[in-house]
Amino acid sequence: MANGFFSPQPAFNEPTLEYKPGSPEVIAVKAELEAMRSTVIDAPMYIGGKEIRTDNKISMHPPHDHKHLLGHFNFGTKQHVTDAIDAALAAKDSWVNLAWEERASIFLKAADLVAGKYRAKINAATMLCQSKNCFQAEIDAACELADFFRYNVQYMQEIYSNQPESGDGVWNRLEYRPLEGFVFALTPFNFTAIATNLPTVAAMMGNTVVWKPSDDQIYSCQVAVQILKEAGLPDGVINLVYVDGPDCGEVIFSHRDFAGIHFTGSTDVFQTIWETIAKNIRNYRTYPKISGETGGKDFILVHKSADVNIATTALIRGSFEFQGQKCSACSRAYVPQSLWPAIKEKLVREVNSIKMGPVEDFTNYVNAVINERSFDKLAGYIDRAKEASDAEVIAGGTYDKSEGYFIHPTVIVTTNPQYDTMVTELFGPVLTIFIYEDDKYEETLKLVDETSIYALTGSIIAQDRYAIDEASEALKNCAGNFYINDKCTGAVVGQQPFGGGRASGTNDKAGSILNNLRWTSPRTIKETLVPAEDYRYSFHQE
Repeated sequence: MANGFFSPQPAFNEPTLEYKPGSPEVIAVKAELEAMRSTVIDAPMYIGGKEIRTDNKISMHPPHDHKHLLGHFNFGTKQHVTDAIDAALAAKDSWVNLAWEERASIFLKAADLVAGKYRAKINAATMLCQSKNCFQAEIDAACELADFFRYNVQYMQEIYSNQPESGDGVWNRLEYRPLEGFVFALTPFNFTAIATNLPTVAAMMGNTVVWKPSDDQIYSCQVAVQILKEAGLPDGVINLVYVDGPDCGEVIFSHRDFAGIHFTGSTDVFQTIWETIAKNIRNYRTYPKISGETGGKDFILVHKSADVNIATTALIRGSFEFQGQKCSACSRAYVPQSLWPAIKEKLVREVNSIKMGPVEDFTNYVNAVINERSFDKLAGYIDRAKEASDAEVIAGGTYDKSEGYFIHPTVIVTTNPQYDTMVTELFGPVLTIFIYEDDKYEETLKLVDETSIYALTGSIIAQDRYAIDEASEALKNCAGNFYINDKCTGAVVGQQPFGGGRASGTNDKAGSILNNLRWTSPRTIKETLVPAEDYRYSFHQE
């Protein structure tokens, strides 16, 4: 083994390409879109490095063109989960004993592959299977994923370098072991970067992983696996399964060597997982690490001193980019009466001007929601708002699923701050606004804080510094990521560590050193250089 204290290149945020008409990036991603649309794939599971196929094939379709076939994925059983656990445990000793700089090299190479050779491919896959426009795919699949790989390597090096002080005659050391057992990564559909980061950050810290992605993200997941394999990730370190959620959980959470879960998804699922782990707690070798980021009912609060254009832009971008399918997306807003006429005029005009359609047309701002289940749920909320006595749809409100699951960005105004869409997480392009009296700012702050069970993101739009300071203090517990004069989305790895509390999760801050630490089990080593040779102490002398 080589000797040396190794320092990788300092991490940096991957520059975001602009996708201007005729640019090289537009030409490259359009070529990949065309190639992918013309190819029907058969997506295997990956267990112990082997491609696993079954007789149970599930079709994959673009949400914006649900009649088009992208391919099939191979649906597994409980036995495949057991096989994946066995493969992870079999690979563990070799992976743990691999020097950390060797692990780092794999993920640094993966970052360069994402940012270079595979950039157009992983973006195109994300556009097709998750219905993201080119820019949303760029900031997610290419830039954020490369950022996660690079910054997590830097955080790993910083963690290993963090050592305790040593007194005279003593050498103290901290050894950052991986968890004892395997880690389970359960990942969401909406971000290719998040879905890939959850298993890889745990693996980077020396763990071996069973990864179950969302069915709606498997298509782009295949590209991520291809990148990791080319980067040199050994067989069995990350094992990918496509299995029914309850079946998967039954096997995972009853296994003695279950050591931790890295989760992003719904609050209900996370709370059920937590309950299941608690019931099985006596069966485990160690207390499992539970790390999860769940839902949000994210807000934008507009103060009377706000600039109308800034407020309106933040509302539209924060609520409707990627069809509002971000955990951080704004879905409730509070606007003062004095500014409402001007904001309403611009908001309605701009929302109704939003162009919607398939991702292949780069002029579309909004694309389709992820699946028919989501479409039907959102359409139901819109229909009920149209009939409600305490709510009014002032923009959008139309939807159509004949070709794709399209819901036009919709703005609801309510006189009831506890109206259903002010409280319930919808995960779609629906924004609900409550108009408050200017002189009730302090009361509105309390309302913002107490309306939702979630505490993920929020924003204050204001020019008055006293109002900003008051909001920042009053709302400190209801948003793990708080924005001043900006939309409440768009956290960048290494700059705005992401996560929230309350029902929004364990706030372990993906994109920071805090998350890497969760996948370690430190051991303290004290070495006494010249040990005592007599049991008596000085004070025993006469």
